[in-house]
Amino acid sequence: MRARSEEDLLDLEILDAVAGLFARLVAEGEAVAKSFGIPVFVIKALHMLDTPLAMKDLGRRMHCDPSFITSIADTLEKYGLAAREPDPGDRRVKRLVLTPAGAELKGRIEDEMLSRAPWHQALTMQQRASLLALMHAMSPPLSATEADCPVEEVSKLLAGTTAPVSAAATDEFSAAARS
Repeated sequence: MRARSEEDLLDLEILDAVAGLFARLVAEGEAVAKSFGIPVFVIKALHMLDTPLAMKDLGRRMHCDPSFITSIADTLEKYGLAAREPDPGDRRVKRLVLTPAGAELKGRIEDEMLSRAPWHQALTMQQRASLLALMHAMSPPLSATEADCPVEEVSKLLAGTTAPVSAAATDEFSAAARS
C-alpha cells in the first residue's frame, strides 16, 4: 500500500466523519419514524409538503419515480396525513394536501428531528451558520439537486429484491482495487 500524503489523510478523516454523521442521521430518522409509528419515507414527504403540491412535483422534490410517489401518497392517505385533490388549474393533475393531522404530525416530527440533530446539540448558532456555509460551498442542498431517489433502492434491498453482495463479488472488487 502506498503512503498517503497529509492532505489525503485529512480528506480520508473528513470522509469518515461525514459517513459517520450520515449514518447517525439515518439512524435518528429511523428512530423518529418508529416512535411515531410511520414509515421513514413519510418524514421526508411531510417535510416537502408545505403547500398543496402536485404529485409529480413532490416526486421531483423527493427525487423519486412517479410510481413510488403514488405509493407515498397512498401511505399518507392511509395514515390520514394527506389527501389528494384535483388541481384547480388542471383537473387531471392530483395535488397532495396535508390534513390537519398531517400538519400537526409534520410539526412534531420536525421538532423531534431538530432536537436530535448533532449540530444542534454540539455547536453554537454561529458555528452552525459556518457549517452551513461550508456545506453550501461543497454541494447544493438535496432539494436543489436532480439526484435519484435513494429510498427506492433501500426499499428494494430491504424487501430482498436485489441480490446480496457475494463474497466472490467482494473478492473481485478487492482484486480490482489492488491492480
